[in-house]
Amino acid sequence: MRRTLFSVRSGMVCLLVVATATCQASAQWPGWRGPNRDGKSLDTGLLKQWPEGGPRLLWKAEDIGAGFSSVAVADGKVFISGDQDGKLMIFAFDLDGKRLWKVEHGQARGGPEGSRSSPVIDDGKLYLVNGHGLIGCFDAATGQLKWSHSAKEFGGSPGGWGYAESVLIYKNMAIYKPGRKNCIVAFDKNTGEVIWKSTGFEAGPEYSSCILVEFEGQPMVVTGTNRGIVAVDAHTGNLLWSNDWSAGNVANCPTPVYADGYIFWSNGYGKGGICLKLKKTDGKITAETAWTTKELVCHHGGYIVHEGHIYGNHDGGWACLELKTGQRKWFERAVGKGSLCFADGMLYLYGERGGVCALATCSPDGLEIKGQVKVEGKGPSWAHPVVAGGRLYLRYDTNLYCFDVENSP
Repeated sequence: MRRTLFSVRSGMVCLLVVATATCQASAQWPGWRGPNRDGKSLDTGLLKQWPEGGPRLLWKAEDIGAGFSSVAVADGKVFISGDQDGKLMIFAFDLDGKRLWKVEHGQARGGPEGSRSSPVIDDGKLYLVNGHGLIGCFDAATGQLKWSHSAKEFGGSPGGWGYAESVLIYKNMAIYKPGRKNCIVAFDKNTGEVIWKSTGFEAGPEYSSCILVEFEGQPMVVTGTNRGIVAVDAHTGNLLWSNDWSAGNVANCPTPVYADGYIFWSNGYGKGGICLKLKKTDGKITAETAWTTKELVCHHGGYIVHEGHIYGNHDGGWACLELKTGQRKWFERAVGKGSLCFADGMLYLYGERGGVCALATCSPDGLEIKGQVKVEGKGPSWAHPVVAGGRLYLRYDTNLYCFDVENSP
């Protein structure tokens, strides 16, 4: 009897540990496009239908500076950047919306006014690039600067709208694009020492962030540039492959997405998307064009891949395409042009005008709206929505909103 009781109690402890670990993992959104840089939250147990007027507002921060930065959520804190009085400021809040600290990270970048890059959190440190290409590493608990480098050190210069990418963390490295000859640079994430500089190509940085793709045992850094999409060896920076599909476009903004051996990248200004199929032949990685499309033209609102289908912003609305073929499944206006994220089988669509966010189904059979909420601000809202720890974070202009979207009993 004692053994049985002990076993039951041990099992309960095990379940509690697993549940706690799952909760802690879902509460993390360490930076741009989430834990795996694919626009997908790890949260489960969320509302599938919002009440009239939207989910419950938990708190609102009203003075975070102008900007388009999305939040990062990690270790019980919420981080965001914004422009104030000609400076780029980084803000840290606790989960109740109380501001813990704010620090300056160089000059603001105008045209349009507002922060670009989203903070990235890793191992107690915060990484951010300002609009002029200054990368900084800060203590996430205090905001104290640890190290920094400027893009000019590597011969880099910005596109017309400034630097907008978010830092990629891979193993011991912090990676970003100064552009030009040393297009991509990897630093030791703790010391700022240069580990490698990319070789084999030259390109302007544009506005896309890097992603980490592992294929057939080869880790690679994949990113968009003004000369197309490129991939370099994640350990050396040597060029593995490139594709000039979107070379010379007015602006290449969205971050590529990877799933099931395919890389998809779409850009605005009428360009459209390209899907590349990765292959390994005689030890060499190649990326062959699987298809191109004008059925998903994405300015900067992004896209996600779920169960073999791409969902993303297409011109003034939203489209679903089959990943392997590019076949269009549907197009809907919904909240209009905007940005998105995915959580617990649902899409969160955030319109760039009017501050309207909608909860929607994620299915190739069609889009169904399951509730809406409206937030206040002015100008375009280009920050992406974030779902972490049962909460929805929406940034509009100088305001940050936090809503409860957990399906609580």
